[in-house]
Parts: sequence; C-alpha cells; structure tokens
Amino acid sequence: MSKILIRGAKVLGGEPQDVLIDGEVIEAVGQGLSAEGAEVVEAAGKVLLPGLVDLHTHLREPGREDSETVLTGTRAAASGGYTSVFAMANTFPVADTAGVVEQVWRLGKEHGYCDVQPIGAVTVGLEGSKLAELGAMHESAAGVTVFSDDGKCVHDAVIMRRALEYVKAFDGVVAQHAQEPRLTEGAQMNEGVVSAELGLGGWPAVAEESIIARDVLLAEHVGSRVHICHLSTAGSVEIVRWAKSRGIQVTAEVTPHHLLLTDELVRTYNPVYKVNPPLRTERDVMALREALADGTIDIVATDHAPHPHEDKDCEWAAAAMGMVGLETALSVVQETMVDTGLLDWAGVADRMSVKPAQIGQATGHGRPVSAGEPANLTLVDTEYRGQVDPAGFASRSRNTPYEGRELPGRVTHTWLRGKATLVDGKLT
Repeated sequence: MSKILIRGAKVLGGEPQDVLIDGEVIEAVGQGLSAEGAEVVEAAGKVLLPGLVDLHTHLREPGREDSETVLTGTRAAASGGYTSVFAMANTFPVADTAGVVEQVWRLGKEHGYCDVQPIGAVTVGLEGSKLAELGAMHESAAGVTVFSDDGKCVHDAVIMRRALEYVKAFDGVVAQHAQEPRLTEGAQMNEGVVSAELGLGGWPAVAEESIIARDVLLAEHVGSRVHICHLSTAGSVEIVRWAKSRGIQVTAEVTPHHLLLTDELVRTYNPVYKVNPPLRTERDVMALREALADGTIDIVATDHAPHPHEDKDCEWAAAAMGMVGLETALSVVQETMVDTGLLDWAGVADRMSVKPAQIGQATGHGRPVSAGEPANLTLVDTEYRGQVDPAGFASRSRNTPYEGRELPGRVTHTWLRGKATLVDGKLT
C-alpha cells in the first residue's frame, strides 16, 4: 500500500496532527486528514520526528564482519529510529580509496535498512603520514564529504592543515578524533581521582583539549570546516565555545554515553565501560549536557562501536574500547536532556537529525515534517519505560553499558522514503 496515514502524532512534540505519506514523500500534514485508501498508524500520544541521522557509526564491514555488517548495523539503526548513518573508515582494508568507499556505499544500497554514507580516511591506512585519496573518494559514486581517521588522531599539524585545505575545495569536512597520542600512552581510563585509586593509567583531559585548540586555529587559518568527534570534557566545551565566538567553522558532537555515564563505573572493572575517549567525571557530564542544550555542541552521534564477545569479556587491560549505541541513543537523550528539561523534542530533532544531516550533507534527511518532503520519519512512544535487554538487539554485537538499566522511550516505527523499516518495534 503506497499511502500511510499517521494519525494523531505530536509532530516534534507539538499539537497532535495527521501526517499522510504517499509513496516516498509526505503529501499532507494537518488535522482530520482522510484515511481513504491509506494504511492507518494510530499514533495518539506518540512523538513524530524526522528520521535520525548518525554522523559516527562503525559498521565494521569490510573486514570485521564478526562484530557487525552493513546489514546488521543498519537493522540496528532502523530499530533506533535512524534513516541515515555515516560509516567510519577504520575497516579492513581501510576506507582510504575510492574502491573501498564505493564497496561500502553499494553494500548500503543493496542491504541497508537505512542510507549508508561512507566516511573516507584522512590518511593512508590511518597511519597519519600521507594524505589518502580525498578527491577521488569525493568524486566516486559514494560522493564522500566527511573524512576521518577516527580511532586515531591526525596528530601531525602539517597533515591536518593539508587535509583542511584539500576538502575546502568541495566543502568537505575533516572529523577529528582529538587525542594527542604521546599524552595517552598506556592510558586505560580518565585521569583523575578514580584512576589514581584504581592504579590504572590515566587519560588526561588535556590530551583531547590540546588537539581541539590546535585544530580550530588551523581551521580558522585555512578557512575550512572541522568537526570534533565525541567531545568529552568541560575544557573541550570551552574551547569550542570560544572558537565559535570567533566565527571559526567548527562543529562538535557528543555521544549518548558521555551524557550519562561517569568514570565512577570503572570501579567495577567491567570492560563494557571501556571506551575511547574514556568516561569522564560528573562535572564533565554536566558541562556536556549544558553545551548540547545551548548549541555549543551541535549534535549527538552514537560512536556505535560493536565488538564480539571475546573482545570485551576479558580483563580490563586487554579489552577492546567501544560500546554499541544505535538502539539506545534516543532513550539516553530523552533521559538526560528531555526529561531533565534541557531540550524539547524539537531540540532533539535538531541535534539528532537536522544538524547532523547538514554537517554531512545527507541529502533528503533532516528535513521538516511537512508536505513535499521525503518521508524519512521516526515515531517514538515517549511514555514507555523498560529495561535494556541486549538479547533483543538487531546489532550483531551486545557490548552495551545499559544492560538491565531502565531507560525511557521506545521507537515504534521508522520510515525510509515512505517504506516502513520498523513497525510496532519489529523490523520488517
């Protein structure tokens, strides 16, 4: 059936309205729309948002299909309300050529439950010494606009400058994993009181902040765009706020787990809490929330980092860094930002759909819920509360820090260009 009537949904959390989808687009938005010839979705009390966009997803394919694939990762994305994800370049082989990014792009076209836009590596092999084929990746069928060595920092200032200069020609953006490697050698967790008490190698905030300070100055000098991945400290917030006050073209993201969890959890020695950048202090968490609310931090990005069981179920020092996040992100944002009064649902739509789509140039996503726009939509039962059960995840991996934790909100429906990918909480 080509027509779908979403009846009585609170669009962006506002007054109840009907939304009529015809084929791939929204035909009408209003009250009392006719349901003739349409499949009806009763949405009274639920919130309708534009489909979510994640600027920071690890799909692992090619090379680490034991932890995730484009198919399983995009199924997880649809379950979490996402209609578009940007796939990070640290695959095997690395996505540093037109051939590899086109492979990921085609896998998304063939198997994706959401749109998949590859992110190209900044340097060859993520080694930080030679620029990758930035122009060729942009001109490929994948049309890459975002470049990142995520997992590794582009620590050489000359290489970073050259990358910023190169992508400026086609309005691309370099997404920096801000981590000065010499300051984090042997680091296992956030440097502070807890690391001192546990005797674990500390990861100082300045290792992140010093790279951000350098890169916003480079972006100003070049006149190019820089994006800060998974910003995690109060000091980083102040640097970005200062840079924006100068008119520097900088954007920044925060992960859901950095909005909720703190380094106190590392006292359990449970490797599920081992992540890069590390969980920080309560002071940092509060600063990140306030910065997301006031717009200093532009977006929420999941940094969905799936790992097989054996890479996380081991001693802390040997465990891989990372957490899955696509299926719980919206619930965590509701808990930390909406239920605390820091953001309304229109603000959530802005931070999780509109702005990430703009930063990554995700055509057709992050658009208004209005007539004539692509029908990329997410319906959320905001009154729901339930415990997180990773056994029910669509992701191939289960390394969530929220197992057994009660979180609010549940995505019930996701539509990608008018086609339902999730119906009543079940993938189609």
